[in-house]
Amino acid sequence: MKRVPLESLAPAPPVTARGPGTTAHAQIEEWLAEAIAAGRLRPGDRMPAEQDLAAWLGVSRMTLRHALATLARRGLVERAVGRNGGTFVAAAKLDQDRTTLAGFSEQLRRRGMVAGARVLSAACRPAGPAAAAALGLADGDPVCEIRRVRLGDGRPLAMERSMFPAASFPGLLGCRLDGSLYDLLDEKYQRRPRRARESLEPVVAGAREAEALEVAPGAPLLLVERVAYDGEGRPVEFARDLFRGDRTRIVMWTTELAGVR
Repeated sequence: MKRVPLESLAPAPPVTARGPGTTAHAQIEEWLAEAIAAGRLRPGDRMPAEQDLAAWLGVSRMTLRHALATLARRGLVERAVGRNGGTFVAAAKLDQDRTTLAGFSEQLRRRGMVAGARVLSAACRPAGPAAAAALGLADGDPVCEIRRVRLGDGRPLAMERSMFPAASFPGLLGCRLDGSLYDLLDEKYQRRPRRARESLEPVVAGAREAEALEVAPGAPLLLVERVAYDGEGRPVEFARDLFRGDRTRIVMWTTELAGVR
């Protein structure tokens, strides 16, 4: 792939004069992030060679590499080694709209992506305290636990762990589980989730999550814990989903807020 010419990155490079709380690499990082957001650098573009870009910016290669490493952790660029190595603009992040309750498959379809799932395990087990409380069960009541890696265009985006009351969904584990579980609940049991309570928390990948999601241990993830309810207000799902922080971002719409900021 051809490199992006330096001229296409105009306007002029950032001012790297020091000031309180500023660093050259942080300014370069934000300038390149703005170039990506503005479309001057597009997904798949190969950035100029490090030595050329550093010379153009008037900084050392070490300073430039610091900025590129931070952009890589943010998921804005990808770095490759070898004969065809270099720094490439990463694919746009998948926006996860948490304003409405839409399943993962529906979210990907809206973006024109092919949704997929790799089932890690599916079993009936006793509910622990958290699952029992969320689903209105007694401790030890059986739940159907389904663990999956969710794929977008064949690449891992999230690791799901969903639990459903076994008594409410007989035969669930005998169904195909590599598609939309919400569609399955609707079509087989007429109990599609209609609303949910979700909490979001930043976490880091452990060894198991890193292997499943193809990230390095310690990589940033976003934990979304959810209790979903059907149209009659009955809890149908307790879930803990882990999203790759470098490939997804959360989008929410809010109404006018009352009071003073």
